[in-house]
Amino acid sequence: MLPVHQRQFLNGIPLPSSRKTLRLREKYIIILVFVTFGTFCFGAFFFLPDLRDRMSVDEMRRQFRDAGNEMFIPKARDSDIVFENGKLIGKVIKHDVDAIDHHDIEDKFKILKKVEEAKEQERMLEAIRNRLNMSKGHHETIRKEIQLEKNIVLEKKKQEIEERKKKQIEQHLKEVTEHDGGPGVQGGQPVDVETQKRREKVKEMMKHAWDNYVKYAWGANELKPISRRGHTASIFGNTAFGASIVDGLDTLYLMGLMEDYKKGRDWIAASLNFQGKSDISVFEVNIRFIGGMLSCYAMTGDKMYKDKAIMIADKLLPAFNTPTGIPYAMVNLNSGSGRNWGWASGGCSILAEYGTLHLEFAYLTQVTGNPIYLKKVLRIREVLKQLDKPFGLYPNYLNPKTGKWGQQHFSVGALGDSFYEYLLKAWLLSGKTDNEARAMYDSAVAGIEQKLLHTSRGGLRYMAEVKSGRVEHKMDHLGCFSGGMLALGAAGSSDPQKYLQLGADLAHTCHEAYTRTRAGLGPESFRFEGGEEAKAVRQNEKYYILRPEVIETWFYMWRLTKDQKYRDWGWEAVQGMEKHCRTEGGYSGIRDVYQVTPPKDDVQQSFFLAETLKYLYLLFSDDSLLPLDKWVINTEAHPFPINRVNLTKTR
Repeated sequence: MLPVHQRQFLNGIPLPSSRKTLRLREKYIIILVFVTFGTFCFGAFFFLPDLRDRMSVDEMRRQFRDAGNEMFIPKARDSDIVFENGKLIGKVIKHDVDAIDHHDIEDKFKILKKVEEAKEQERMLEAIRNRLNMSKGHHETIRKEIQLEKNIVLEKKKQEIEERKKKQIEQHLKEVTEHDGGPGVQGGQPVDVETQKRREKVKEMMKHAWDNYVKYAWGANELKPISRRGHTASIFGNTAFGASIVDGLDTLYLMGLMEDYKKGRDWIAASLNFQGKSDISVFEVNIRFIGGMLSCYAMTGDKMYKDKAIMIADKLLPAFNTPTGIPYAMVNLNSGSGRNWGWASGGCSILAEYGTLHLEFAYLTQVTGNPIYLKKVLRIREVLKQLDKPFGLYPNYLNPKTGKWGQQHFSVGALGDSFYEYLLKAWLLSGKTDNEARAMYDSAVAGIEQKLLHTSRGGLRYMAEVKSGRVEHKMDHLGCFSGGMLALGAAGSSDPQKYLQLGADLAHTCHEAYTRTRAGLGPESFRFEGGEEAKAVRQNEKYYILRPEVIETWFYMWRLTKDQKYRDWGWEAVQGMEKHCRTEGGYSGIRDVYQVTPPKDDVQQSFFLAETLKYLYLLFSDDSLLPLDKWVINTEAHPFPINRVNLTKTR
């Protein structure tokens, strides 16, 4: 180890001295530290606040919260700003600080007040939003209630408008009437709800048929519902005479469809004139046009209808200019010349045609006082009375020139049907005073029972045909009217119960012809041969053209027996029509009732409006509508009033 004096420097760097002695500079530093510490303790003891007065954390938070307000307005001694229920209502004047700028305070106060007002508005908006949110769940209910109220008001307005229209129509019609109209021509509301619904459905069917005719074929004779255009059959010649308007008018009136009725009435008044060069069917024009006009006159008293009936009847009178007085089937509107159908047994007139004029012509004489019309039909009766009747029956063909029978063909269906009907109804129309007509009817019915009435192996009773001595076991849909005729004629017969039961038997047979098809509608004719009963076997017999005769019989049977099955059968027929005959453009006949989906013939027959729908409506109505002791219904379902007037003598 080196000596001390040699260890002071090593490589030129001084070495630390010994730790046993302190240098003077180090001593000064230690003394300064102690002095500083003593001074700090002395100051802390005398100058720092008493720790007992220290603030809590919550107080510090309040201090920070209120700092913002004190930036605008210094704190008053008590409270220079006054609040009540959370709302700013005023301020004090006295402040601790005298140097406060009062204008500045006022501005700040306004700002704060606006802030409070904004908050109040926000609270109000929030309340509104809450109320809206509370009612949101009820919004749909409220909307429905409003719509319901709106619908009630609209329906009330609609009813008021309809009522005004009805009153206007009634007022107009009253001004042109000659009498008050017949009894029981409107109303007839049934008691039970189910029947009411059925009746309303038939009314809706009438509206559908009529509205589409108006839309697509107005003024034409008939409607083609699929083609949606007018249709004119050969029975009307080649001229549009509005047959559907005339045929359907009294049905509209019975149903209370007054606005539609008024439209049809006005068209007839302005446009129906029977001008042209057409050959027209005397029979069809009589039962549809003259019958339709006289029916509307009887129901309403409107003189216009009577005038039109006279005009049309006068157009038909030349057809009676034959050696025998038996009219031709056709007459030319321009020349007045008459002729018969070329296929009608060597130029003969047809029993069902010349024998179905009596009701209309007799009633026309009654309402006009002109004897010419009654004379014409009484002449027909006189000729028939003088002729021999084979088997007590009337052959379907008669030569108007020679007065001799043609082919020995007997039927209560096509070619013969309504002749027998008019014998009975002439007696009823006269108030049962036309005993001659009743005697001819009873005699004819006896012949029918003997030669035409048969019973099948299955127990079905039906009306056959006889041609040249040979029985053809075929019954026409047209012949199904006979059940109603026999039941209607039971009163006044030698055996009322017998004929009422016979009417029921025939009604049942015709119902079987309906139920044995897939369409639920009856064929044009049906046979009882070769193991078949009440079924069409030939293709040209399978069609249905909206015919009414079956429903006609059910209507009479209902009125006379009150057996519910007749109404039920009628409803079955309605369902069949709706399923197979209804189209968007009206109602059409079908070509094969035995097919699941039968093709349509595209013709809405005028008699569908006149007869089929009218009989259905009457079937579902109370007896007070067209009571049978007040009205007689012609073969086209146009009603005439019963009067105790002798209709066998002219004035």
